[in-house]
Amino acid sequence: MFSKLYSSATLGINAYLVEVEAHFQRQVPAFTIVGLPDNAVKESRERVTAAIRNSGYEFPIKRITINLAPADIKKEGSGFDLPIALGILSANEIIKKESLADSVFLGELSLDGRLRNIKGALSISAEAKQKGIRRIFLPIETANEASIVEGIEVYGIKSLKETVQFLNGEIEKAPIKADTKSVFSQVNKYHLDFSDVKGQENVKRALEVAAAGSHNILMIGPPGSGKTMLAKRIPSILPPMTFEEALETTKVHSVAGILSTNKALVTERPFRSPHHTISDAALIGGGTFPKPGEVSFANHGVLFLDELPEFKKNILELLRQPLEDRRVTVSRSKLSLDFPANFMLSAAMNPCPCGFFTDPNKKCTCAPPQIQKYMSKISGPLLDRIDIHIEVPAVKYKELSSTAKGEASQQIRERVIATREIQYKRFEGIPNIFNNGGMSSREVRYFCKLDSAGSELLKIAMTKLGLSARAYDRILKVSRTIADLEKSEDILPQHISEAIQYRSLDRELWNH
Repeated sequence: MFSKLYSSATLGINAYLVEVEAHFQRQVPAFTIVGLPDNAVKESRERVTAAIRNSGYEFPIKRITINLAPADIKKEGSGFDLPIALGILSANEIIKKESLADSVFLGELSLDGRLRNIKGALSISAEAKQKGIRRIFLPIETANEASIVEGIEVYGIKSLKETVQFLNGEIEKAPIKADTKSVFSQVNKYHLDFSDVKGQENVKRALEVAAAGSHNILMIGPPGSGKTMLAKRIPSILPPMTFEEALETTKVHSVAGILSTNKALVTERPFRSPHHTISDAALIGGGTFPKPGEVSFANHGVLFLDELPEFKKNILELLRQPLEDRRVTVSRSKLSLDFPANFMLSAAMNPCPCGFFTDPNKKCTCAPPQIQKYMSKISGPLLDRIDIHIEVPAVKYKELSSTAKGEASQQIRERVIATREIQYKRFEGIPNIFNNGGMSSREVRYFCKLDSAGSELLKIAMTKLGLSARAYDRILKVSRTIADLEKSEDILPQHISEAIQYRSLDRELWNH
């Protein structure tokens, strides 16, 4: 007695099909699962046995062998419970074998036969469609997520018994269809707004420039100056996500199991703010069977690192590859996986250990060597990848007590969207570059040409202000964005002048 059906599993953020084969023999009763199963898959034996019996079906007292192919890829998770149970019931002639054709089955079984949630439904649905599969059956909680993929019938199932009844034609169910228009109509309902922030107009301007060109930004200021408050509002001024960006980000959240059950698609840009005690695997991704980390959860959104020097230096150095490549590669002895990591880095720090080095109202108690040691925790190569350094001064009482409302996020966002449109057109046809922040040295030389007045101003800044060589390209990139915000084809001296102000850490103030 033999039966075969399809299931699926995720590898990285993508999925692959798995053939589930069930075979019976009239020998001493046993239940074996082969095909490189992990512990969660091996434990399926107990869950499947109980679920079949508690659903009112006969469990065969025979030697049962379940094979999960391809056998050279490690199978993990509990999503194979449902297909294993259906394979046994089909081989035992309780389900018509032809009803299993052209379908993918997934779901964890509880002991009473109910289906529990699984991870990676969107990736699995996309892979099933690509392989020409017509139907997919999975727990009802994840059906909305899977139904985002058009061209495949998605059935949300509550239990093993309901699945069997549907396959045998005893009940009818309609496939679930997602309305992507209504999903996207709910986006951008941000509760945090820039109008809540008192004062700090120069910092808001720097954040607008950063958002307009997708530049990484570092805020330096004393405790209580509003660095975290400002950072949390960055997503409210970023452009809306495209459908392709939403799909990729949803895949990451889905395979990691952090996608809300009532959410079919991630339609708002993520904001991730890990604590400074985070491990390298949690930040970048990893584990025996590699999983995405915070840099991937922030894909197409913002990764905020508060108290930047408090992070371990080796952890910060790990950010260099994803900041450069917009992807992160996690390698293990048996496999190597790529995860997307196209995020905007926002970081905050104090100017010294006590925090009051640049505060005119409070005296700094740190000795110069302490300040230098504190600042040296952030390496030059990492600073190379941060375009904007902005000082965030303590807010004055007059500004705090003011009842005037600041500019709303929506107004800033409209300018950011218009500026991004200019950049999309500029880089059309250039692979993997969509904004000024993504320009390499080659593009900087081509798109950021200066006139004689601009060149002279930049030369003076480099020498008089003690700016480092690494600041040169960064100033040109940011100048290009400032010019785009003003809809200027040429980079003018005033644009360069403003960009120079955004290089605080390159000045001699912290270097001596």
